[in-house]
Amino acid sequence: MYEMKDEYYTGIELIDTQHKELFRIADEAYMLLKDEFVVDKFDDIVAIILRLKDYATKHFSDEEAYMMSIGHKKLFSQKTEHEDFLEKINDVNFADMDHNQTETLLDILEFLNDWLVHHILEKDMLIGKL
Repeated sequence: MYEMKDEYYTGIELIDTQHKELFRIADEAYMLLKDEFVVDKFDDIVAIILRLKDYATKHFSDEEAYMMSIGHKKLFSQKTEHEDFLEKINDVNFADMDHNQTETLLDILEFLNDWLVHHILEKDMLIGKL
């Protein structure tokens, strides 16, 4: 369900490669949601969240460094959005999640869908163009 479509490519190889990985992590969360054979998904959800946090942190650092290297005018607003993303991921309550695993996965997927589509199309596409 989650895949890097042609319209999400920025033309910047490093950023596009990293975006593909973010889509892959989102797809992993979606596949876990749909997997009826895994009853207790707690450990898998935690692993996905931690992987997402680690990878997003690396991606944001690389993206911001690239933006700085080209003198991108919107670096500060991009950093702010990146911080908001990480704050959302850090705010996941693991104690509550254990009792609401499906709801947690749905929340994560909704957030990732909105973020990946809107942030890439509205913000990341401007990198290298401003």
